Amino acid sequence: MRGKTLSSFTRPLAHLIDQFEQLPGIGPRTAQRLALYLLRQPEEKVRIFSNALLNAHTKVGQCKKCFHLTAATECEICLNANRNKSLICVVADSRDLIALERSREYKGLYHVLGGLISPMDGIGPELLNISSLVHRVANESISEVILALTPSIEGDTTSLYVAKLLRAFVKVTRIAYGLPVGSELEYADDVTLTRAIEGRREVE
Repeated sequence: MRGKTLSSFTRPLAHLIDQFEQLPGIGPRTAQRLALYLLRQPEEKVRIFSNALLNAHTKVGQCKKCFHLTAATECEICLNANRNKSLICVVADSRDLIALERSREYKGLYHVLGGLISPMDGIGPELLNISSLVHRVANESISEVILALTPSIEGDTTSLYVAKLLRAFVKVTRIAYGLPVGSELEYADDVTLTRAIEGRREVE
């Protein structure tokens, strides 16, 4: 069906639509709408958009401390003197970090694991940023580690694994959830995330 739809467009436009469809959450109609919108824009505006995309892809990397996205050696959150340096919130990826920041409830630091433990997908603890988290907790003045991982089999497995490693050093808590099992943290609303942080419980 997709091939038949794209065949009604000239080849360069069909290729552009196809590229938009590769993006997560973008269906055929949205892809067409985005492509047609760009075609209607002045060339200079399209060039600015293109340069911004290439510039971000080239310059944005990972913070050497927490592994959040940054164009510098350390991210803005790690460098912020107003953050509570005794708290670390552990998330699976930067999308979850951004969602928690949106709630404006949490004022500590973060640690991005880069995924969740998933043996079925061949993802073991050694492929995640877990050893660096243990090193941070063991060598910095951390009073609490908050686990903010998706409520799923993979999220639960990762939380239990990380908690077991950190209990000897620090208090480990996990945020409360007003979310169905399997829901993604990044899609939760601000109120739910705020209550999740406030209602966190110690991992036993």
